[in-house]
Amino acid sequence: MRLKPVPDPPAAVNDLRELQRAVPLVPGSTDDCCARLRDRCDLPDRQTANDWLAFLRALGLVRETPRGFVRADAEPTPELVRERLREGVLLVPETLAALRKVTPEDPLTPDALFEATRESVPRHDRARDPEWEATWRDRAARLLAWLALVDLAERVDGDGTGGTEASPAYVAGDAAEIGT
Repeated sequence: MRLKPVPDPPAAVNDLRELQRAVPLVPGSTDDCCARLRDRCDLPDRQTANDWLAFLRALGLVRETPRGFVRADAEPTPELVRERLREGVLLVPETLAALRKVTPEDPLTPDALFEATRESVPRHDRARDPEWEATWRDRAARLLAWLALVDLAERVDGDGTGGTEASPAYVAGDAAEIGT
């Protein structure tokens, strides 16, 4: 199963350690874990903490047990994050395929990624969110930023390739070529 939440990426992969360490070693309920994440990592609200909890689970940094969530015995390395993004986050394979098709002269923007994947947005998300297109465009931007964080994508804006600070653009990164 691939998970949907994609929070804003940290400045560096090592910053994931703080979020991972906020999850207890002894199983805790979702509410307890969200409260710990919110308090220890200065997250704005429970929904953001819940998204992080799900995302950390997708990355293999947190496990869900019958008694609740626990911190996994895994280090948040670029290699691990790359592998787990590919395996555990919704629309990453499609995004990587789209990145392989673009060039520096015509890079992939979040809007173009949304348009390429809009039919894959779950129907229930469309039905329950009247602003689902904006929500999923934002998700596309965050997803591309995560891929750039671990060298699966490279940000190419600011050099005449169509990306701007408000609308960054991306091409496949070095790690996308070697498959790690």
